[in-house]
Amino acid sequence: MLDAIRWDTDLIHRYDLAGPRYTSYPTAAQFNSQVGTFDLLHALRDSRKAVRPLSLYVHVPFCANICYYCACNKVITKDRGRAQAYLQRLEQEIQLVACHLDPNQQVQQLHLGGGTPTFLSHDELRQLMAQLRRHFNLQDDDSGDYGIEIDPREADWATMGLLRELGFNRVSIGVQDLDPEVQRAVNRLQSLEETRAVIDAARTLQFRSINIDLIYGLPKQTPEHFAHTVAEVISLQPDRLSVFNYAHLPERFLPQRRINSDDLPAPADKLQMLHNTIEQLTAAGYNYIGMDHFALPDDELAIAQEESTLQRNFQGYTTHGHCDLIGLGVSAISQIGDLYCQNSSDLNHYQNALAGAQLATSRGLLCTADDRLRREVIQQLICNLRLDFEHIEQAFTVDFRGYFAEVWPQLQVMANDGLIALDAEGIRVLPAGRLLVRSVCMVFDAYLQQQNRQRFSRVI
Repeated sequence: MLDAIRWDTDLIHRYDLAGPRYTSYPTAAQFNSQVGTFDLLHALRDSRKAVRPLSLYVHVPFCANICYYCACNKVITKDRGRAQAYLQRLEQEIQLVACHLDPNQQVQQLHLGGGTPTFLSHDELRQLMAQLRRHFNLQDDDSGDYGIEIDPREADWATMGLLRELGFNRVSIGVQDLDPEVQRAVNRLQSLEETRAVIDAARTLQFRSINIDLIYGLPKQTPEHFAHTVAEVISLQPDRLSVFNYAHLPERFLPQRRINSDDLPAPADKLQMLHNTIEQLTAAGYNYIGMDHFALPDDELAIAQEESTLQRNFQGYTTHGHCDLIGLGVSAISQIGDLYCQNSSDLNHYQNALAGAQLATSRGLLCTADDRLRREVIQQLICNLRLDFEHIEQAFTVDFRGYFAEVWPQLQVMANDGLIALDAEGIRVLPAGRLLVRSVCMVFDAYLQQQNRQRFSRVI
């Protein structure tokens, strides 16, 4: 059994710094325009030769309504007809990418994100899934992890039935907060009944897993009212929860400018919300996976963490980190071997590139030997909360203590503060360090001192 979290307010205040979420290392902040389509095609060829399994991410950017807190790549429109032109280009991308892969490369994981994937009509969803099945080796026995993000205001029983028919067996449901005053402040009015109806449908239709997203730190939130939201969500019994820290960055995300900063909760109240949430979820039997993720003990994320096999990629914590991740759609990111690459985040640029029969790759990064070593160190710490020096030394032919001599004093300080246990064999994240594991990982980030930390959210 993993150690439980120990809440230490003093340590939280000292180590609550701005830093990456480490869905990759190096992070997307290091991507550059020197990486292009040729690099992607070369990586796809290597993936084909190795016949590596695949994880597909498909980005559907459209939303009918704007949520003021949102930092996703999205297009707000009431015109449902805009989706058809996008789907035509997306289908071209599917064909262009798939022809460089082997038909035997099985798609073990599929995720539709956005935006709001159910912005698409039923016919359009059928059309998209038919294209994916035609060009990729999707599993037909329901054994794959095939998920989709759901806005309960955009889904009903018929939609849920269609999604199950199309092969989806996981849903992630955006809730954020159930308090009507908070919902008005962020322009997302959504009743508990709407959310419950989608969950009831998912359970009846035998979806394998249900995730609910919450956000703390939104305008008008109070610790008492957010605790009520958490209690209501616990009563819905999701398999997983993601409880995100709202990062107010209006200079980067235009919709956030509609939020009155005077309405944001004080830092102490925000901290209390997190503390309450951890206590509530732990008491309800959920395991704290890390960062902002919780799961029931029988969930495969919790089991993987207990067995030290948990991984992390651009889709968050996963049991499919061994797969090559293929990102399709505007702004989508791929991770294929040691290559990271991202499609253009501009919808017109994306569609115009594909209209010219060209892939829309706009930037990326090819990992160096140092990147690969540090990536493994960070992955082990952020996922499995321990690091075996011998494993790193054998895998990368280095002397760990010598290689990281510069940061060793920082590790010793963290050990003295009780965040980690540090000895000749390795590092173990202690209960007081579990909430601050990003801060531990940041010690090993070779790029962090070179970049502006204002682009990152805080650890807590």
